[in-house]
Amino acid sequence: MNRRDFLRTSFAGGSMVSLGLTVPTFLTRTAWAAPTADRAGSKDTILVVVQLTGGNDGLNTVVPFRDENYAKLRPTLRIPTNRLHKVNDELGLHPSMQGLADLLQDQALCIVQGVGYPNPNQSHFRSMDIWHAASLDRELTEGWIGKALRQTPQTLAFHLADNNESSPLALAGAPRSVPSVTSLQDFQLRTNALSSAERAERTKIIEKAAQTSAGSKPSLLDFVKRTAVNTYESSKRLQEVAGNYQPKVPYPNTPLANRLRVAAQLIEAGMGARIFYVSIGGFDTHANQLNTHANLLAQLSGAMTAFYKDLAARGHKDRILMMTFSEFGRRPYENGSKGTDHGAAAPMLLVGGKVKAGVVGEHPSLVKNVIRGNMRHNIDFRQVYATILDNWLGIPSKDVLGQPFNHVDIF
Repeated sequence: MNRRDFLRTSFAGGSMVSLGLTVPTFLTRTAWAAPTADRAGSKDTILVVVQLTGGNDGLNTVVPFRDENYAKLRPTLRIPTNRLHKVNDELGLHPSMQGLADLLQDQALCIVQGVGYPNPNQSHFRSMDIWHAASLDRELTEGWIGKALRQTPQTLAFHLADNNESSPLALAGAPRSVPSVTSLQDFQLRTNALSSAERAERTKIIEKAAQTSAGSKPSLLDFVKRTAVNTYESSKRLQEVAGNYQPKVPYPNTPLANRLRVAAQLIEAGMGARIFYVSIGGFDTHANQLNTHANLLAQLSGAMTAFYKDLAARGHKDRILMMTFSEFGRRPYENGSKGTDHGAAAPMLLVGGKVKAGVVGEHPSLVKNVIRGNMRHNIDFRQVYATILDNWLGIPSKDVLGQPFNHVDIF
């Protein structure tokens, strides 16, 4: 029996349970794998993936206001130029994205234009799977992040989930399951003790059990004891962070912002987690798009901005990289329901202290080389993944993506 199996059977079903304590299984794994705050790994680079579910309309996110075809194709959905946050002489950010516009001025926002993949698929499910797996294969069972975690098995990752949200394919294939967390309350050790005094007594027993006699030869039981107390200490540390955490900037009261706040707390706790995955839905705007899309982009911008500014103020500015993606963009022309239909190429947004601020790549033409109404992509999304894997996470991209891809100038 190896240490992991022994830990699982003895720790989960042994002393902790006999003391009336139940432990979320991922908390045990977290305590076992996580470096303490002063050890290597706790201060490495961090990737936060933000999924925009439904197919974000990139054309009204990063607006090519100088292109006369934009107004022609969108007579009711076009955003007036004087309301945009100017990026340069040709492009502007949606009016709802004030926070990200400020980050652009702070040299912390990179806009990657015209991102997609060959022969784009118009199905939400198939296209999302392609982005998650970073592959065009017919059968997709593993995700690009899951495969990346296999290359660095001690790296911790978390899925910051909404209630009843399933784990994404992007995380499949990891050497151990990536926990889906809704709040730091998920990290509490739970007891069936009848009183606070009884709980305190049981806690003392756990702490005492972790002590080994000086000079004794380490054994598997000693390892279990140490892991037990590490689990307890990890839980206590996270609860202290949760109770004492005062954001350096206010977070909007939105689901996305609340989940990113949990990520900030985990980072501040020094658990060593390097990858976080979060999503926001509602981007399938076939009808009456203007108000819906504006509200979604406001939530996105507000949450990302608060998270970045909070952690930058805590000294993590150059550790953070946030990346948005959606399964596809929308078509350049509006439909008869004042909305837009499934498209292809769209921008990705990158936020961090080390990104190359401004625009990377060319905006796809709205009328030339359009295939079945879809704008043609200029950058394969796997080029962005490859750049992040190689140059940010330090994981060989070829081992994850199965083939080499040219890098994109995002750093």
